[in-house]
Amino acid sequence: MLTFPQFDPVALAIGPISIHWYGIMYMIAFGGAWGLASIRAKQQPGEWTAEQISDLVFYGALGAVLGGRMGSVLFYNFERFLSDPIWLLRVWEGGMSFHGGLLGVLLAFFLYSRSIKKEFFEVMDFIAPLVPFGLGAGRFGNFIGGELWGRPTDVAWGMVFPHVDQLVRHPSQLYEVALEGVVLFTLLWWFSSKPKPRMAVTGLFAIGYGSFRFFIEFFREPDLHLGFVALDWMTMGQVLSAPLIVAGVILLILAYMKPQPQLNSL
Repeated sequence: MLTFPQFDPVALAIGPISIHWYGIMYMIAFGGAWGLASIRAKQQPGEWTAEQISDLVFYGALGAVLGGRMGSVLFYNFERFLSDPIWLLRVWEGGMSFHGGLLGVLLAFFLYSRSIKKEFFEVMDFIAPLVPFGLGAGRFGNFIGGELWGRPTDVAWGMVFPHVDQLVRHPSQLYEVALEGVVLFTLLWWFSSKPKPRMAVTGLFAIGYGSFRFFIEFFREPDLHLGFVALDWMTMGQVLSAPLIVAGVILLILAYMKPQPQLNSL
């Protein structure tokens, strides 16, 4: 049995300025995405400029943060928002939704792809292998923040979260770091290292993330104010992930039914 180490949410305080761990994780996520995007761009000479890469990361960050926060409000915490509207701005307290962030990123990249006259899925296929790095950093931020803990368990690596209760629980945040971060990144980086039809990389990302998230939800404690939202066993995370898996399958089928001459490679 392990015990959650109770991290201080403030990583560094300099006078009146406090740097929160959430902020550091976001910096690592977006900084890592920029570095990885630069590596991918060098493998595709003439396709992406340094300025486009910087703009791509900026648009992605903006869409992820705004969409993630709005998704958290609409999907998980609407009543809290109504009682405390300023909570929407207190991002350092946590409360971000991946599915909301995904919608925000899709909208941001749709607008960005039009501005640089590239096809939407050309942009999405380029950026999809980078997303798991940010997801892994974000999930580790969840662990440091002591949120999104798992269900009670008797496994040897179970962990007690003293700020929750004295039950031994799955450290589900770390499961997400491993699957949504490390495994998904490795899979997509390998898959995109060879030419693939347009939409294939995006499709695999949707299937991979949706499947991993659906699976991990069996070990993650459902949101207390929501509980199981469908069929007496499905959580909100599973309800939102199921369509993502279906969309990924459709994209892969379309990609390989009509392979296009413009291919995506690392």
